[in-house]
Amino acid sequence: MQIGPYTLKNCLVLAPMAGVTDRPFRQLCKQMGAGMAVSEMISSNSLLWGSEKTKRRANHDGETEPRCVQIAGAEPKLLAKAAQYNVDNGAQVIDINMGCPAKKVCKVMAGSALLKDETLVGQILDAVVKAVEVPVTLKIRTGWDTEHRNGVRIAQIAEQAGVQALAVHGRTRACGFSGEAEYDMIAEIKATIKIPVIANGDIRSPEKAKYVLDYTGADAVMIGRAAFGRPWLFGEIDHYLQTGEKLLSPSVMEIRDTLLAHLDNLYQFYGEYTGVRMARKHLSWYSKGQPHGAVFRNTVNRVASSIEQINLTQAFFAGCPN
Repeated sequence: MQIGPYTLKNCLVLAPMAGVTDRPFRQLCKQMGAGMAVSEMISSNSLLWGSEKTKRRANHDGETEPRCVQIAGAEPKLLAKAAQYNVDNGAQVIDINMGCPAKKVCKVMAGSALLKDETLVGQILDAVVKAVEVPVTLKIRTGWDTEHRNGVRIAQIAEQAGVQALAVHGRTRACGFSGEAEYDMIAEIKATIKIPVIANGDIRSPEKAKYVLDYTGADAVMIGRAAFGRPWLFGEIDHYLQTGEKLLSPSVMEIRDTLLAHLDNLYQFYGEYTGVRMARKHLSWYSKGQPHGAVFRNTVNRVASSIEQINLTQAFFAGCPN
């Protein structure tokens, strides 16, 4: 799959997710098979750019190409400036968020709320594409609600504006994450436009990834929540798409080693205090499905030091059957 000058190693993309797709997680998913990983969204509000949170989100040190940053907002000029700011700080692809269903995002007419105003969508895309020389991509949903599925029209506007790839989550904003993702609209969008289309929604296994690619004709699939605690899912899907064979699930010791390396990266990136707190969600995700995981989560989420987290993690996985 090609996005501007960048040829991805495969058709697997890590979705942008607030509070999750920080640099350590993006690096890990790329190492384990993702062809591209999109950052957490960065606000177009320049007053926030000096905050430690935004600086971390714009940090791509040591990250493999292409470095893709998602921006969010509702004002064309501000989004254009945000795109320029992030390109100046190392972004090689700019992604625009028109898919987030969160109330706090939609109430300021950003994220998927923008789908209600096709004219504004066009103005934003025109402004951002003209502001930077790097490829611009777009993430959308199929529409605002089931009565207003305008994904095809938004896709056409994006292509006309010069957007170079489109990711589509197969739900409306009103659906949130409930129900099952609909792939018919993604297939219709793919049949309508010529730019690459990335299918997103409910892709949790190698078999489902292949089904979605075949059914929609999409150029790639985007994995989100299914990668929580399972970054090796990208490698499993890639292997299955290439060979038709399923890889063995990682052993308990392989899961432990992956988690410990992830924890170390989090501590280095955030520092002790914040790193420990950011690690808690990942510790919970990695331990799900393991015997006595609930007891482990209840214990490990109460400790306040990296050493305690590591010691508890090692002890927990030592007691897990392989």
